[in-house]
Amino acid sequence: MGNPLFDQLFAPHRGSDAVFLTLPDGRQITYGGFLETVGRYANLLTWLGLKPGDRVAVQIAKSPEALAVYAACVQAGLVFLPLNTAYTPDELGYFVGDSEAGLLICDDAEVDALRSVAGEAAVETLNADGSGSFAVKASETSPDFATVARDEDDLAALLYTSGTTGRSKGAMLSQRNLLSNARILAEHWRFTGDDVQLHALPIFHTHGLFVATNIALLTGGQMIFLPKFDLDAVLRLLPQATAMMGVPTFYTRLLSDDRFDRDLVRNMRLFISGSAPLLADTHVAFEERTGHRILERYGMTETNMNTSNPYDGERRAGTVGMPLPGVDLQIIDDHSDPVPQGEIGQIIVRGPNVFQGYWRMPEKTAEELREDGFFLTGDLGCVDADGYVQIVGRSKDLIISGGYNVYPKEVELVLDQAPGVLESAVIGVPHPDLGEAVLGVLVADGGVLDESAILDGLHQSLARFKHPKALTVLPELPRNAMGKVQKNILRQELADFFERERGQRRREE
Repeated sequence: MGNPLFDQLFAPHRGSDAVFLTLPDGRQITYGGFLETVGRYANLLTWLGLKPGDRVAVQIAKSPEALAVYAACVQAGLVFLPLNTAYTPDELGYFVGDSEAGLLICDDAEVDALRSVAGEAAVETLNADGSGSFAVKASETSPDFATVARDEDDLAALLYTSGTTGRSKGAMLSQRNLLSNARILAEHWRFTGDDVQLHALPIFHTHGLFVATNIALLTGGQMIFLPKFDLDAVLRLLPQATAMMGVPTFYTRLLSDDRFDRDLVRNMRLFISGSAPLLADTHVAFEERTGHRILERYGMTETNMNTSNPYDGERRAGTVGMPLPGVDLQIIDDHSDPVPQGEIGQIIVRGPNVFQGYWRMPEKTAEELREDGFFLTGDLGCVDADGYVQIVGRSKDLIISGGYNVYPKEVELVLDQAPGVLESAVIGVPHPDLGEAVLGVLVADGGVLDESAILDGLHQSLARFKHPKALTVLPELPRNAMGKVQKNILRQELADFFERERGQRRREE
């Protein structure tokens, strides 16, 4: 019995002089050199007392070392728990406690604040420049490590995804979930060892880590590894790349710069977009500017990728393509019966990519993961006559802003505590740059609200990406006969909020 994920993604590259990562300053890291670091990290994780199946929580900046921690967890049979670097200590404390992580790795600058919420977890530091207590201790270990045997159904990662109500849920992803999806995507999108990905995504969620990175590892390709999306850096490095995965914001920002033209992308073969809907206007403008048709796909934390527009063939704007090989996708009504072709219903999916359930939440797992293997995504969509899937909304009120998931209830709980606020509702409305932006709708408790002070007060409790881009005040919130706030009405009435706001600024200028 081996370790399927490590054996197929990492082990084939031992001793290889092929370039794995190219950094913004031109420094390059070979596959062989990377795996030596992985071995040292795996030895240290074992020395720290972690045993197969233990969770390792990681909140560190994107870096080659951060990737090495992921690989070391796979090699040592540990469960990797990446956490958004924007999470506050209060938020992070829940994830570490709920997962019962044995180790928390964080940045030196955050260590004092995080020790108080780490609970029983040991704490080590690892910084973007490769320094920190974890790196120092690892440097004293051997690069040789005997890979721990694991089965395809053993957990490889735990990713937390909140619901619109209730507490965050830990999606359990097995080796099979990650490996099967990487194989299918590499083949479907035609990745080979000759590809050079321009990687500007974060690596604390599925898109940047389990899609982009795993595909590079599986095929032996190279990644130009940027700490984040920086327009000047991306424009400078695009001529060296053959492929890029991004969120819609990446593409709108590229189109905003005149330097981005057909000549700049002459070596590119593929642009992929996901994590949020891509506006049809962006599709058209991108193709006119570059000659490239962006390929959209659809995935979730719980399932990795489910559908994709074709590599060869028509890439239809407004759709997320067709189910990937091995993925069974259906559209059902409120009675769980399949709807006629073209009609809207809830999207459900089944396949080797679908997660194993929610960490220590058997009731929630039973609600959303049926006994026949179908996962109820909560997304509303339809399938056209040619098999293309269109997502029309979400039965849950999840907001996807700039590729990040924002859950309204979490923001509402904080806004409701702000001085002078009687109640709040948080919705997502169209935004030209973010695709969808967070808008807070407030009802005042008799007086005049200080909107600027309310926004400023969110920093302690919420990560920056969750903050409303704006607040608006209404006399009351629309409700149905049962007293439930009708967010669909708010979204309809405020759909052009940011467009009107932008028009007002232009008039004032």
